[in-house]
Amino acid sequence: MGDDFGIDYQSGFGNEHATEAEPGVLPVGQNSPQRVTHDLYTEQLTGSAFTAPRADALRTWMYRIRPSVRHIGGLRDIEGGNLRTSPCREGMPPVAQLRWNPISVPDEPLSWLEGLCTLAANGDAHLGTGAATHLYVANRSMDGEVFANADGEMLILPQQGALRLVTELGTLAVGPAELATVPRGVKFRVELMEETARGYVCENYGAPFRLPDPGLIGVDALAMPRDFLFPVAGYKAEDQPTRLVFKHGGRLLETHLPHSPLDVVAWHGNFAPYKYDLRNYCPLGPLLFDHPAPSIWTLLTSPSDTAGTANVDFVLFRERWAVQEHTFRPPWYHSNVMSELMGLIEGTYDAKPEGGFEPGGVSIHNAFLPHGPDIEAYDAGTTAELEPRRMADMLAFMFESRYPWIPTAWAAGLDELQSDYADAWTPLDDRSTLRLNGDG
Repeated sequence: MGDDFGIDYQSGFGNEHATEAEPGVLPVGQNSPQRVTHDLYTEQLTGSAFTAPRADALRTWMYRIRPSVRHIGGLRDIEGGNLRTSPCREGMPPVAQLRWNPISVPDEPLSWLEGLCTLAANGDAHLGTGAATHLYVANRSMDGEVFANADGEMLILPQQGALRLVTELGTLAVGPAELATVPRGVKFRVELMEETARGYVCENYGAPFRLPDPGLIGVDALAMPRDFLFPVAGYKAEDQPTRLVFKHGGRLLETHLPHSPLDVVAWHGNFAPYKYDLRNYCPLGPLLFDHPAPSIWTLLTSPSDTAGTANVDFVLFRERWAVQEHTFRPPWYHSNVMSELMGLIEGTYDAKPEGGFEPGGVSIHNAFLPHGPDIEAYDAGTTAELEPRRMADMLAFMFESRYPWIPTAWAAGLDELQSDYADAWTPLDDRSTLRLNGDG
């Protein structure tokens, strides 16, 4: 199976994939033969405890030119720039609704890794809870360097510019309106397929993202497992000097190798990078009146130890039809126990139709901070003729977490932080026709 970038893939979320770049390398009937074809090394990468239930077990067997013990050695600490890891509390964030305009791609050369900046974080990476949300800008490829993150899996959402993710297990190409996820510990580099790139990253410290249990919805809507694409094996055998950057326990470390560590010739398993086209997502919604909870649009979830309460959910708001009768169609005013971080990939979000929330921007509404439509959305929602309407210009998402999103000092100091965001609700004055009499 291929994509628009001419790259071949395997399909199926949760499948046991098997792929080899050279024929006859994958062992038959076992995982660790005495001697692998071409004298390759056998190596296992596990994403779950050995004793995890079978449905939750994640592991991949790799057959590679050099084992990873040759890669992770001689490490030295390097500066992390604006990259942060939880627990991270740089001062006391304001107790307020927050929103940022999109940041610009600077003129100075920046790779994806160099342009990765933490906007907000929560939980504790050391305890395997919570997540961080990063923004990235880039104008050059990661030439001669690779990155591996032991702290969390990385869900990457391009907003401008397509990326080529060259990983140990093969190559993914991902553009705007797509996502890609790189598991913890997998080495990769990011190449730009256009002059510049900008987007979002969720670094998930908790349970790996999975498809949510559909319950009464059934399995024939939302995100289909077959639409998730996984790489086929590819490898670099040349002795190209490579800088490896390793993130571990919140530290950034580096080592220099005389060869590429992206040298896996064959692999099989279910712990691997994947991509997904957000346009394949089949949303459900109300057919007569009122709203379901927005959780109905959860595409991926990282569950916590509390049933039904996510470590972090990835929720997608895409174009769809609005057909409700005698109903206020925009999102209602609300405050939640969960904390919301929203981004906009393209178009206009229906609760903020008159600007202020732009593609590439971000908003944060932490637990029990009320929020909802601005005055334009409210007026339109209460006066519009309720005919069927296709909401065609929208691709927004939300990282919803049980933990509050704590902005970093970098994010708090950005000129793009809107000081007047709360003014969007100032015109929502008393419009009630009800007036009390007497002293009541």
